[in-house]
Amino acid sequence: MRSCSASRSKGVRQRTMCGIFGITGHGEASNLTYLGLHALQHRGQESAGIVSSDGHILRAHRQMGLVADIFTAPVIEGLPGEAAIGHVRYSTAGGSQLKNAQPLFVAYAGGQFSIAHNGNIVNAAEIKASLEAEGALFQSDADTEVVMHLLARSKQPTFEAKLVEALRKVEGAYSILLLTEDKLIAVRDPHGFRPLVLGKMKEGAYVVASETTALDLIEAEVIREMEPGELVVIENGVLRASMPFKPAPRLGRCIFEHVYFAKPDSVLFGSSVYEVRKRLGMQLAREQPAPDADLVIAVPDSGVPAAIGFSQTSGIPYDVGLIRSHYVGRTFIEPQQSIRHFGVKLKLSAVRSVLKGKRVVVVDDSIVRGTTSRKIVKMLKAAGAVSVHLRISSPPTQWPCYYGIDTPSRTELIAASHSTEEIAKYVTADSLGYLSLEGLGTAVEDPKRNTYCTACFSGQYLTEKLSRDSDVAKLSA
Repeated sequence: MRSCSASRSKGVRQRTMCGIFGITGHGEASNLTYLGLHALQHRGQESAGIVSSDGHILRAHRQMGLVADIFTAPVIEGLPGEAAIGHVRYSTAGGSQLKNAQPLFVAYAGGQFSIAHNGNIVNAAEIKASLEAEGALFQSDADTEVVMHLLARSKQPTFEAKLVEALRKVEGAYSILLLTEDKLIAVRDPHGFRPLVLGKMKEGAYVVASETTALDLIEAEVIREMEPGELVVIENGVLRASMPFKPAPRLGRCIFEHVYFAKPDSVLFGSSVYEVRKRLGMQLAREQPAPDADLVIAVPDSGVPAAIGFSQTSGIPYDVGLIRSHYVGRTFIEPQQSIRHFGVKLKLSAVRSVLKGKRVVVVDDSIVRGTTSRKIVKMLKAAGAVSVHLRISSPPTQWPCYYGIDTPSRTELIAASHSTEEIAKYVTADSLGYLSLEGLGTAVEDPKRNTYCTACFSGQYLTEKLSRDSDVAKLSA
């Protein structure tokens, strides 16, 4: 799966995934932002950008591509100042254009500001239509731009008050960083869908990032995770925090961050991502055993901790049966027709000496359309596996995510219209087993599932608009 922010314009659903990083109070702000984005590259590989402030002027550089390719030494030198924010992004369905790269930047009557957003505003299309009817001109397809227009139009006396008024009009998921000439502002939506953590360097600089892995790289100490609905303003080395939004009826921390999206070495929502994924595999082994198997392998890389957990609980030995190529990224989207069928083989290769003659359990984090799983199972059998038992460390993905992780429409999700047995037959597995929703809650240590969003598995959307829309969808499904 993929994850951040975009709009649904002219009937086209555009959602993206991304990572954000910000720092203030350090003479090497842009350099450290580059490093932070590098640590968050797994959250988006399509475009990246940095905006810096020297206290008077904001300077920006955004480009399509990977962080290491975009931010050369001359580019970093052109982004001076002691404060900066950055963004990495991956988009789908027509959103792959430089105009949608973030951070977005604007100069308006009140000055200059830049914004970087991780999440998805579900009522952006309605707000955008209303603003356009009043004469507003939009420069991108990103739903983030809606927030910028609302903020710039606000009559509130301070920048923070303008921002709060703007965000009270939007619905959905947002972890946001804003940079003005003299302030760094971070804010998280009341449901807490997307992660955001605060840190501090030994030199006194404050840091905000999507994941703790970015703080670890630059040797910043983690202060804490920002609270859902919290707004933090850092100005002149002083941090001010407030809770200006009405609390959400319940928290909605994205369960899929733990299942797949976050980096294993991060601490997310108070828990080690690696340890949670390992517990997912352990619970999966209890619920969906494969007693006749000889070997447990993982679909790398996200399936590795769960496969280790499955092995430890089941007693079936773990080994490396699939190798992932680190030289094929998400730029491999439209290869030549003559080699397109080699797609999965370019990313994964089977280890024949490990697999030959073995009854294999292969652990993966999810099945979306089923096409990749089918190719993997066939690859394992072609490499000599006698049987392949597919185990998934999450429940069936039956509903699209509208909160910042890219999933197809419901008609494209194989589990929305096929039974487990039918899916097993399609992917050519000898057996297929999913982790239950209850088991998922146990593994993340939230058995009542009242602090996580599980909409992609349950169809129970937490925001009012999508809850209402999904009720209609369920009736017609």
